[in-house]
Formats: sequence, C-alpha cells, structure tokens
Amino acid sequence: MISLVLLVSVLLGVAFFTLFERKILGYINNRKGPNKVGLMGLMQPFSDGAKLFLKENLVPMFSVKFSYYLSPIFILFFSLLIWSVTPFFFHHLDHNMGLLIFLSLTGLSVYGLIFSGWSSNSKYSILGAYRGVAQAISYEVSLALVLLCFVELMMSYDLENYYLFYMIIMPLMGVVWFVSSLAETNRSPFDFAESESELVSGFNIEYSSYLFAFIFIGEYSSIMFMSYLFSIIFLGGVIFVEIKTLLMMFFFILIRGTLPRFRYDHLMYLAWKVYLPFSLNFLIFYICLYSFIFSLIF
Repeated sequence: MISLVLLVSVLLGVAFFTLFERKILGYINNRKGPNKVGLMGLMQPFSDGAKLFLKENLVPMFSVKFSYYLSPIFILFFSLLIWSVTPFFFHHLDHNMGLLIFLSLTGLSVYGLIFSGWSSNSKYSILGAYRGVAQAISYEVSLALVLLCFVELMMSYDLENYYLFYMIIMPLMGVVWFVSSLAETNRSPFDFAESESELVSGFNIEYSSYLFAFIFIGEYSSIMFMSYLFSIIFLGGVIFVEIKTLLMMFFFILIRGTLPRFRYDHLMYLAWKVYLPFSLNFLIFYICLYSFIFSLIF
C-alpha cells in the first residue's frame, strides 16, 4: 500500500514539477507561463500527459525494436525504484544500505540511456547517448566519493541517520555534490545529451508518444530524487524535507533559465581534473581522521 502511495506521489510530483518549471522559466523570460488550462494553469500537466500518451507512436523502420521499446521502460523503472531508499517511519521501503542501493541503481540507469540512443539507429541519438553516458560516468565517480565521505563520518548507509546541516559545515562538498547532480541528471548547463542546437533532441530524438513520456517522467523523477537526497544529507535530514526539496528543485530550474551550456571539454576537465582529486582528498582525510579518533578512544 505504501509502495503504491509513493508511486502515485512521485508521478503527481513529476506532473506538477513540469508546471512549476514552466512557470519559473516564464517569469525569468518576463512572461506568465501556462495559465489557461484550469485555475492558474493547474490542469496543464494533466492536459500535457493526456496529449503525450494519446499521440501516435512512430517507430523508425531501421531501429532495433526490442531495445527501442525496452530502454524507456528501463529508464522509468530505475528512476522510480530509486525512491525506495527514502526513509519512511513505517519501515516498509527504507533500507539499512539505502545509499549503497542508490549508487548501484544510478550506475545501472546509464544502460537505459545508451541503449535508447543506439537502438534508435540515428546519428543524432547515438551521439547524444555517448555524450550522456560519458558525463554520467564521469560525475558518478565524484558523487560516490562525496557520498562515501559522509558514510565515513556517520558510519551508516541509512538515510534516517543523517540529520546535520553539512551545507553549513562543509559548503564546498555541497557545491561539488550539487554540480555533480546537475551533470548526472543531464540538466543545464550540462545538457549535452539533448543539445537542441547540435543534436536536435539528442538520445530521445526518435521517441514519441508514451515512450517519450516514459523518458520524460524518468528524467524529472531523477531530478526530484537528487533534490530530495541533497536535502536529507546536506540540509538537516527529514525535518521540513518537503520545503527543502522544493527549494532545491527551484535551484535546478533557476540554473536552467540563467546559465548557458558548457563546452564539452570543460565538462570533462571539471570532472576529472577538479572534482575527482578534490573529493578523493576529502575521502582520504575523513578516513584518516576517523582512524585517529578511533585509536584515541580505544
């Protein structure tokens, strides 16, 4: 029952996240955004969803059919499954190894992206998939190392044990995590997998109707989860987590509306020459610090 409630909540959250994003981007561009369908445009997400799922599904003639259909389902499944690590008071869905499961699922979700680009049999989609996989793998390393720093400090993979404001204690780690989250979710200024000016729409260019909707829901669900995870780890745990998550989602949108896209070589330089040594040094420091304190006590 709780699994069903969580699933419906995430899907409704994705629907209204799209409206929230379009409203914020509208005000950034000095316009109102959606405001015609329903009161203040509140029914716009349902209208968009109905349109997406009722449109004709066009399949490229030379696509690899099995992978073409399976990849969007794969992306959606892992983006929803990752929510199972959230700490609930009823303990039906949370895990003692929640953060380890999060790292495993984010690593597996890359396969959906690469197979969706490859199976479409289009030069734009395969280039978008290669770019997306390269940046996801690159920034996944930084995400994992930053996460292991906090695991070393708290000695727990369970999100229920995270209750400190690490953003105040370690602001640089928070910045590294947030930027890595932007790259991990293919969001601006790291949206190379969907570069409209170069690749038309990137890895999902050949998808339409409900298959495109699956990819769309998976992407926005991942953004919501990364905002939620940032709130738990860096902003004081589950206290007022809804407000803090909404604030982080607002920052995701604000960055999309204000920053231009990076150059691809700058993206790779930032991942391997800046964030990797930084997070690795911090991890070694915290391991040594914990070992020193442990030796003093015992």
